Amino acid sequence: MNSDRGSKATRDAILLEICVDSVDSALAAQQGGAHRIELCSSLIEGGVTPSAGLMSIVRDLVSIHLYAMIRPRSGDFCYSDEELAVMQRDIKVAKQIGANGVVFGILDHDGMVDVARCRRLVDAARPLKVTFHRAFDMSRDLNQSLEQIIHAGVDRVLTSGAHEKVEEGLSKLMQLNRAAGNRVAVMAGGGITERNVRRIIQETGVREIHASVRVPIPSPMRHRNEKVAMANLKGREYQRIVVTEEKVRRLLAAASDTSRG
Repeated sequence: MNSDRGSKATRDAILLEICVDSVDSALAAQQGGAHRIELCSSLIEGGVTPSAGLMSIVRDLVSIHLYAMIRPRSGDFCYSDEELAVMQRDIKVAKQIGANGVVFGILDHDGMVDVARCRRLVDAARPLKVTFHRAFDMSRDLNQSLEQIIHAGVDRVLTSGAHEKVEEGLSKLMQLNRAAGNRVAVMAGGGITERNVRRIIQETGVREIHASVRVPIPSPMRHRNEKVAMANLKGREYQRIVVTEEKVRRLLAAASDTSRG
């Protein structure tokens, strides 16, 4: 299987990836025992490409594997030629900064994987590893899309089985994992918690888990102007959503329990 693993013992263990969008969250993920982080910006919009500054500082401070989101904007996953050029440039920056992998997904107008464009980005990313993100879940036909991303040379696909929450897509996720075999890693993501991770792993057979485990924390600012909203969700100016070390640690413990049977 194409992954970040080496020995058989490591491959048999559960690999935990935590999605983060700040330095604090990246450090908490590492301290909690995560094996890899997916670094994004603006997770409230589903995640877009992090700035060069954020990637660089996180790379300096975090020793676990770092995968950078390559997504030039929020919205759909059908990109213009100019947006594709942005993605290629962002991949180059991620490589220069020292990322271990990149994460992207491209669909065509009919909702199928844009194999040619994905291949271009895969080639641009090498020798970095490549994850096809949950644009996969938005595609027209998951079985065909799985074969298309394999053909494009992707190493891993993140999926909930095309449902809002992975618990609702367990049967499809199990089928996809079996169909993938050793050709591409299937990583489960979408609403994974310490309470459901055991069932997800046992019922689907996946060995990689993607989660955010974030909680809101209040701003330290004492002065607040409640008349002005700087975001679509009023009040977010005085609140941050961050990963906590304890939540990562508990999720990893729950996931590891399943690997021991």
